[in-house]
Order: sequence, then structure tokens, then C-alpha cells
Amino acid sequence: MAEPRIIVFVKAPRPGFVKTRLAIVIGDEAACKAYRQLTETVLAKLTSLPNVEIRFTPDDAKDEIIDWLHKSWIAKPQGNGDLGQRMHRAFKEADGAAIIIGSDCPYLETSDLQAASDALQTHDAVMGPAADGGFWLIGLATPCPAIFEGVHWSTHTVLIETLANAELMNLSFQLLRELIDVDTAEEWKKWSGWRESNSRYQLGRLE
Repeated sequence: MAEPRIIVFVKAPRPGFVKTRLAIVIGDEAACKAYRQLTETVLAKLTSLPNVEIRFTPDDAKDEIIDWLHKSWIAKPQGNGDLGQRMHRAFKEADGAAIIIGSDCPYLETSDLQAASDALQTHDAVMGPAADGGFWLIGLATPCPAIFEGVHWSTHTVLIETLANAELMNLSFQLLRELIDVDTAEEWKKWSGWRESNSRYQLGRLE
């Protein structure tokens, strides 16, 4: 099987449109800046990958995300519908195996994407559990709209419901390591501290 397409779901970096839970604490402008930092951190880890597609929302946001595109990457609108419908559309249009990630999980590494790609060689689906009950990655060997049916998006039951659908459809699946999506002020503070500590560590190695 060919290497899966890597699809990144992003939002237009507009104050009041992104990181609304974080914005309650730090304000719309600061939350938008945080979103940019998170997204750029995720995308920076993908620069060595040629088969990357950025799916943006709303559909008129291409000019706002154009700077995030690297050479050979492509950008497409997510289209309408709930998250499941938009993900199914992306999987269907990938015309083969594909892996979808969001822009909220700066802890992911390229090794995680390789693990997901390897899993799809022998499984129908792969998912990366998020600590909040969702998932930070989902990959499918072939499109399967039924895996998203009845899922209550943005709740702590997203992963459980998606896995239940996979079992109902007799799909084989593999789970990756659990990671944290950065959505709240506490998670943002924790990641900011982790990033600073990691930067000092890397600097120390270079000196």
C-alpha cells in the first residue's frame, strides 16, 4: 500500500473563532496568537513530508492559511457538515489511505505519523487517543462514513463512540500513544512550560 496522505485540519486564525475555551481566560486576541503558535508547531514537524494536505475552514479562508503551505503541499476547504462529515469528505477525496490530524496537539512527532502509517498496512483504522476523551489522529485504509455516525463531537465520549462504531463495522484498528490536545488555559500553560524547558535542553546540547 502506498504511503497514506497526511491531512491537517485547521481553522482560519481569526480572533473569536479559534481556541474559544482558552479565550475565556486569556482573551480572543491572545487565544488566536496561541492557536497560530500551536498550528505552526505542528506543521513545522511535517516539513520533511511531501504528501501533506491542509484542509481549512471556513471555506473562504485560503488566503489566511496560505503562509502555512510548504512546497508540494496542497490546500482544500473542509466544506460543510459536522466534523465527521468533513473528515469523511477528506478521506473520500484522498483516493487511498489517509491520516487526519488536527492543529491542537503540539506533542506529536513524525514517529507517531510513521507508527500510524505502519498500522494502516495491517489494520483498517488507527487512532491516537487524546487525554480529554477524543482523538488527536485518525487514519483509515479506505473511507468508512459509518465510523463517524452518531458521534457526539467535542465531548469526552468521542473516542469511545468512534471505537464502538469501528467494532460494529468489524474494522480492525490499532491505538497509538495517548497525547494531550491543548484547549484550556491549564493545558496551554503546561505546554508553554514544556516548550520552554525543551528549548533550553536543545540549546544546551548545541552549546
